[in-house]
Amino acid sequence: MARRAKAASKAKSVKAKARKPVRTKSSAKASARKAPKPIDLYFWPTANGKKITIMLEECGLPYVIHPIDISTGDQFKPEFLKISPNNRMPAIVDPDGPGGKPISIFESGAILQYLGRKTGKFYPTDERGRTEVDQWVFWQVGGLGPMGGQANHFRNYAPEPIDYAIKRYTDEMNRLFGVMNRRLADRPFLAGKYSIADMISYSWVKAYKRFGQELDDFPNLKRWVETLDARPALQRGQNPDMTKYPSHDMHDPKVRAVLFNQRAR
Repeated sequence: MARRAKAASKAKSVKAKARKPVRTKSSAKASARKAPKPIDLYFWPTANGKKITIMLEECGLPYVIHPIDISTGDQFKPEFLKISPNNRMPAIVDPDGPGGKPISIFESGAILQYLGRKTGKFYPTDERGRTEVDQWVFWQVGGLGPMGGQANHFRNYAPEPIDYAIKRYTDEMNRLFGVMNRRLADRPFLAGKYSIADMISYSWVKAYKRFGQELDDFPNLKRWVETLDARPALQRGQNPDMTKYPSHDMHDPKVRAVLFNQRAR
């Protein structure tokens, strides 16, 4: 009896081992194919570029930074113009785009909307919610960003001060900050819930001193900034490691010749 019991136990053990899945080379390859492919991000650490690193970090998507040094003219290289015909970063190439085929996208607002649809995160799926977000995305790309760029230029980079231009764009940024401050008086985020509408404006608002503004003048906006400051993923996107890339003197004539007064090529 003891021998029969021992033999039966041994047989069960052999069957159990046989049922245990064996990881073969082919199954390892299949597993690797399922892993998300990193998105190629063409980037330089400006307020526009950081919109995308923030979204990628918030979504937990893998990505690889390809630095586009706008101070030395990387944005005019033919290989980059194929991705971003407007010779501006950021731009992305998603190797796992619609239908599993690569897709390249330029313009920060379009990239954020695409990533929102791809992941189902920070971009509503219902028409009413999505429209609420889209309004503030387009408000940023059509107003806060361009006006901030002009205020920054005339306040900090113009070869000689032009009082009219400084006042014009400083006042406009004050008005736009006021729009955000009123909007945030009765809601925590621009579109109600945290979304790409907040991500797209955050880095520009953080540069408020360059536009001649003070957050203390806009208490609701200041509270919004402090709320976003507390998000770890957002902070990783806001502060990407670019230490291995050189910084440039924006007052260097060679740098200014690349960045300013561009004409058609």
